[in-house]
Amino acid sequence: MLSNFLSNTFKIQAIINKTLMKSKDIDNAMHLFSSITNKSNYMYTVMFKGLITNNEAEKVLDLFDEMKIEPDQFNLSTLFNACAVLNNNRAMKTGKKLLAEMPENYRNNNITSTSAIGMLMKFGDVESAERIFRSMKTKNIITYGAMVKGYVGNEMFEKALNIFEKIDTELDDVTYTIVFNCCAKLCNDRAMKIGKKLLAEMPENYRNNNITS
Repeated sequence: MLSNFLSNTFKIQAIINKTLMKSKDIDNAMHLFSSITNKSNYMYTVMFKGLITNNEAEKVLDLFDEMKIEPDQFNLSTLFNACAVLNNNRAMKTGKKLLAEMPENYRNNNITSTSAIGMLMKFGDVESAERIFRSMKTKNIITYGAMVKGYVGNEMFEKALNIFEKIDTELDDVTYTIVFNCCAKLCNDRAMKIGKKLLAEMPENYRNNNITS
């Protein structure tokens, strides 16, 4: 019985994923999802991500409001992303409430905390984003990238370069792009120096990337 249930559940998940991501048939995906009696956190994450991809972030919050189980770290990360995309009063209220109630053990999770940083930066709540960043025990390039991007989005270009200069790990193509954009916006002696140095040191494989180049 359990094996049949699990098999059917995975089949439904696969159908929902395919319906949302490939066919973009949101109504059918929502109908299928509503037919599932015992919805798992993973199922919610699949739905949340699919809806965000299909520019239906508002529906993510609708689903969350109906959620009968506690969101896990993956749900929270995706919900923070949805709130960042929406960036309206409802999203701000939901996102900040989720963050305030987030279990302590999730706060040291890079993915969840980085999503929270991105959300807060979109809200213009730079101080709260900075607090989360400072509290993180380990930081990766995605975390640094979220901070740099957030500062740039809030037109705090000097702060963006300050945090960039603290990065002690290998850069990815996204970070190169964000910092180049920051230097272009700032366009002072410091920005020119950093931008030219960064360009000179950029790995060869990134030079064929249309975005970074």
